[in-house]
Amino acid sequence: MSSKPISGPHTAVSRRVDQIMWLVIKAMAPAIACGIFLFGWPALYLLATTVAAALLFEAFSLKVKGVAALPFLRDGSAIVTGLLVAMTLPPWAPWWIGVVGAAIAIVLGKHVYGGLGQNLFNPAMLARVALLISFPIEMTTWANVSPLFTGPGVIESLGITFGSLPNADAVTGATTLGYVKTEFSQGRLLPGSLLEYSGFLAFIGWERGSLGETSSLLLLAGGIWLMWQGVIKWHIPVSLLLSIVLLSSLFHLLDSQHYLGPWVHLNSGAVMLVAFYIATDYVTSPNTPLGQIIFGAGCGMLIYVIRTWGGYPEGTGFAILLMNAVTPLIDHYIRPRIYGRYRNGKPLDISNS
Repeated sequence: MSSKPISGPHTAVSRRVDQIMWLVIKAMAPAIACGIFLFGWPALYLLATTVAAALLFEAFSLKVKGVAALPFLRDGSAIVTGLLVAMTLPPWAPWWIGVVGAAIAIVLGKHVYGGLGQNLFNPAMLARVALLISFPIEMTTWANVSPLFTGPGVIESLGITFGSLPNADAVTGATTLGYVKTEFSQGRLLPGSLLEYSGFLAFIGWERGSLGETSSLLLLAGGIWLMWQGVIKWHIPVSLLLSIVLLSSLFHLLDSQHYLGPWVHLNSGAVMLVAFYIATDYVTSPNTPLGQIIFGAGCGMLIYVIRTWGGYPEGTGFAILLMNAVTPLIDHYIRPRIYGRYRNGKPLDISNS
């Protein structure tokens, strides 16, 4: 089969921005619903507040730029950003955490760079890291599983989210990653640290964690559906998850008392959310398949390194931002073949065609 061009190139766009965004929202919906069910009304209030704030800051930023807001509000991009920010927050965080996170994501993470499609860093991860550094107590106070109709009621939950009702010690605790790191600091090794850990419950999401991160099962199902729909490709999710599996398996095999196994890493924190919904962001990830594999592997490696040897139990946000910064470099050295030219840049020989 000849590699010589026989006609001019044509670009076919099968989906608009709004169609892609609503497919992503549909894919995230089961995990979000699970988070609301597990953590109750406060989680729903925080989610609604964060998304509403994201839409308001989107409209404000567009007005400042002198652009009509309604067409951009309809494309769903601000809703997706608001949902992603909310999914990475502690479910019983106060309302202002969601508002500040939405402001950072929309204004600083998106419109400062020029708006949709221009940002260097993933807005949701920029917000998460900024909040974690600025408000470490609010961002590391984790509610126990309190199902929607058995936990705090509608009115009491308003006090948790919008009032001054504190998170009592009796209803909060540490995540798996945070607990293990604390145990290490006190000289306790892994067999004792994971006595109450259930791999199955962690997989379905029945554990402490951020609002939309706990259910690996539902996030994985939604991610696979997005790949089936052609919204994302396999290169970044597979390389990210595979790098975590390989590194954690190797170190766990070498010393199982000091290094967590792959199952714990895959089903803790934001790994599944990041792998399918954040690292795959078109704007902040490389363009070529090879570049995407390198990007995903780099994200997975950094997540494991930060979790294992860093000061924070979770490293997904930092890993994504660091690899976002490397994306232009990856695209510079790993380029797709230009139509009508060889990979070395020389034009194809079409004299005999």
